[in-house]
Amino acid sequence: MPHHPNLDAEMAAALAADPPPPTVLDGLPYEELAALRAERAAQPVAPPADGVVVTDHRLPGPTPLRVRTYRPRTAGSDTLPCLVWLHGGGMVLGSPEMDDARVSAYALEAACSVVSVDYRLAPEHPYPAPVEDCYRALRWTADQAELLRIDAGRLAIGGISAGGGLAAATALLARDRGGPEPVFQFLLCPMLDDHNSTGSSREFAEAVTWPRANNLYGWAALLGPLTGSEEVPPYAAPARATDLSGLPPAYVDVGELEVFRDECARYALRLIEAGVSTEFHLWPGAFHGFDGVLPHLTLPRRAAREQIAVLRRALGKASSRPESRGSGAPS
Repeated sequence: MPHHPNLDAEMAAALAADPPPPTVLDGLPYEELAALRAERAAQPVAPPADGVVVTDHRLPGPTPLRVRTYRPRTAGSDTLPCLVWLHGGGMVLGSPEMDDARVSAYALEAACSVVSVDYRLAPEHPYPAPVEDCYRALRWTADQAELLRIDAGRLAIGGISAGGGLAAATALLARDRGGPEPVFQFLLCPMLDDHNSTGSSREFAEAVTWPRANNLYGWAALLGPLTGSEEVPPYAAPARATDLSGLPPAYVDVGELEVFRDECARYALRLIEAGVSTEFHLWPGAFHGFDGVLPHLTLPRRAAREQIAVLRRALGKASSRPESRGSGAPS
């Protein structure tokens, strides 16, 4: 288990006693990903919180797409704000079920509905399939607001890791296609930049979770022959967008000890420079996905409380935003 001198002491002790099993993607043939996905799907995950109604929906259309909805049982027929949520997994792994506990807690504690998207994964479905699935789910959620008993004027887009990057990309697509208009972007340690050239991208060749090699693997699977070229569009890698104006207000967080640190900090600053109201949180001594790996420790609990507070504030009322503008050509 890699040890960094800045690693939070309580988390370091917990990791030393019970290290998480590593996910090693470097060198894994693409044809073996299906077996890895099945292995991970068979592992037990925390169930949804009590008091949340969970329902799966199959969206109509030419390609299969499942979304998983979460709604507080006590909400009855009330109209609730809604978070469209995108899971992590480096663009190649993951499913809505892995976030059952997280998003059902959001639903209960932020008094909202959640629509979690089972987007298609690379490399079988490279760009633009994943982000198009996410945008399609956002549109479906807005269009089905009455059926879902949600307020389409209080719709947020969010995700973690790869899902955070897809959430940022979906916000760009929604702006440039004229809607739907989310009132908020909820971006947890988002995967934003395919260049992999920042200091933190190079620093964490070894990491508690998600080292540099895994990140390179995920981007290569998503982008295929586009990888490393100037042809990568901002809807694949949001850090490439030259114009971030007209986007919804944002919350961006990231750990101090992860490959995404610098690209997230830069993206948050660029959002602010573009006139987008943005809150940025760098968690000291934290590694990628720390709040999911060690949820009961002090720093992860603090991060979870902050996430709930952010969602409650963002979804409490509808927001007004400046008129949208285009994203510009990739930089």
